[in-house]
Amino acid sequence: MAESITVPYVSGFGGLQRFNRFAIDCVPWPDAFPYKPEVEVAIAHSDRSLLVRFDVEEEGCRAVCTEPNGPVWEDSCVEFFVKKPHSRYYFNFETSCIGVGLAGKRRSRSDFRHFTPEEMAQIKRRAALPCKPFEAKESTKWSVELEIPFATLGCTGKPAELRANFYKCGDRTLRPHYLSWSPVLTPSPDFHRPEYFGKLKLIW
Repeated sequence: MAESITVPYVSGFGGLQRFNRFAIDCVPWPDAFPYKPEVEVAIAHSDRSLLVRFDVEEEGCRAVCTEPNGPVWEDSCVEFFVKKPHSRYYFNFETSCIGVGLAGKRRSRSDFRHFTPEEMAQIKRRAALPCKPFEAKESTKWSVELEIPFATLGCTGKPAELRANFYKCGDRTLRPHYLSWSPVLTPSPDFHRPEYFGKLKLIW
């Protein structure tokens, strides 16, 4: 069953600390990928943007990719997929532990376009770790914050509701893993399944 969460209004990132956090703790493919890092998310919205913060503690943290729209999912990575209700398109925002990002507009895993540099510049990313690549660390706590304008999602006004899922992955880390917020009911790892997105209800 898809999850649902209320997204409160704040004036900026400082307000995120006032609200309850929720966990990304669904392990959809436990037989092949049982490792479960600790991941918490806080989400709110301002007048113009969605504000998302991920806090992670994991073993075998990795950060090799340094190019925007590169294979950040192979590193220690968090992901936010979101769409307007009834839209044919969804957006994926993927960010490594050192703040390297990927973003795209999609109909599916294979039918997509990556954001242009100008579009990428509209998304603000803040990472606690310095943007310096590294191969592996035994145990690491890290956080990233995203500020995504509603206009980037094709919203002409303030939306009352969105569909979304939150993920944690690391395809080539020492302990490969795949976690989701709303359950994904596929036989093998596949985050590009908007039919399993949960609901975000925005309070204004």
